[in-house]
Amino acid sequence: MREPLQEEKVFKDPVHHYIYVQDQTIWDLINTKEFQRLRRIRQLGTSYLTFHGAEHSRFSHSLGVYEITRKIISQFERNSFHDWPKEERLVSLCAALLHDVGHGPFSHSLEEVFDTDHEEWTCKIILEDTEINRVLRAVSEDFPGHVASVIQKKYPKPIVVSLISSQMDADRMDYLLRDAYFTGVNYGNFDLERILRVMRPYKGQIVVKESGMHAVEHYLMSRYQMYWQIYFHPVTRSSEIILRQIFRRAKELYEKGYSFLWMPESVKRLLDNTMSVSDYLKLDEALAQTAFMQWAEEDDSLLADLCDRFLNRRLYKYITIDEPEPYLLEEIRLLFLSIGMNPEYHMELDFPFDLPYDVYRPDRQEGEKKEKAPILLLDHQDEISEISAKSDIVRSITGMHQGQYHLYFPEEPLRDNISQMSLQMQQLFQLNEGV
Repeated sequence: MREPLQEEKVFKDPVHHYIYVQDQTIWDLINTKEFQRLRRIRQLGTSYLTFHGAEHSRFSHSLGVYEITRKIISQFERNSFHDWPKEERLVSLCAALLHDVGHGPFSHSLEEVFDTDHEEWTCKIILEDTEINRVLRAVSEDFPGHVASVIQKKYPKPIVVSLISSQMDADRMDYLLRDAYFTGVNYGNFDLERILRVMRPYKGQIVVKESGMHAVEHYLMSRYQMYWQIYFHPVTRSSEIILRQIFRRAKELYEKGYSFLWMPESVKRLLDNTMSVSDYLKLDEALAQTAFMQWAEEDDSLLADLCDRFLNRRLYKYITIDEPEPYLLEEIRLLFLSIGMNPEYHMELDFPFDLPYDVYRPDRQEGEKKEKAPILLLDHQDEISEISAKSDIVRSITGMHQGQYHLYFPEEPLRDNISQMSLQMQQLFQLNEGV
């Protein structure tokens, strides 16, 4: 049962101006140690090494997602839209607030190396013996399960899931605006208030009035620009590559029995895949950075160099390759070996296809992962259509992939051994003067 606060709480926010907390359950969740941990997890991972302002946290983003969800629901209830199930208000707000509580330090890089999933950890934190679980059980014994099922996208009312997981959900809308603000770019901005005004609950799903199509086009164009200019920035990709290699090297050394100079218990359990929820909650970016500082002094020169590079922003350089021909990659690999470099760590071909951000696609091709619910327009005759069927702009950017292959490498060893390289290789790596 919803229990209102005796006095509304307010957070000052640079994106939404104010965030309003009106429910005791939401206030209690914010004050749990598991939610407060999100202050120590950056929203944009390693992007602060590219955009120095990108220091915002998962905590502020989660509050923003909650606030957008609250505004959407309030608009539905204020206008007495009968297709919105009012009894779902609290579960929707809790799921919006907690949707990212399972993120680890530099989460997506961590997940890739250790084959973890932040949504699975989110559900464990909600369902197991935590402060969050106790707050949710105070609503009802089955309430934690309801919140977890929204995040798992299994909740029996899809309209609730759509609020935080669809092609135009509160999660995406907040991170676009917040990431644009903190990276200092303008093209991530869009008219949030207009979009909220034209959203409607309709036959168990969320739709947009056709008259609001242009505001949605603006949102999708902003998303498209942020996708290529921020989330797939090649310098950020370089820092992510080094970060993944640090974790991969540490795991490799640990499995070989290497004796680390410093190894906290929670990191040890991450490396041997024996983490409990309490272990996982001890992982934050402060701990990761401390580990990197200690590992920069390790006897293993590869791990030490990778940590030093990450801490001091000595990132890998990159060259653009139109078509990565196997014979060329083999030539580069042999060159690296001949001058004492390790191709497993000093050479990475990257193409931007693995991030959790994507441009709008109304559907997926056969064999691809199922996409989130598309954006639907509602016309004056109460007919529904997918937005790309009505919008030339959306159709033009739907599913576009303009990414390029980038080959990343440490530049210093190549320059130190330039005399051993052919002119062709010098030109490829842009090492000889005038290139």
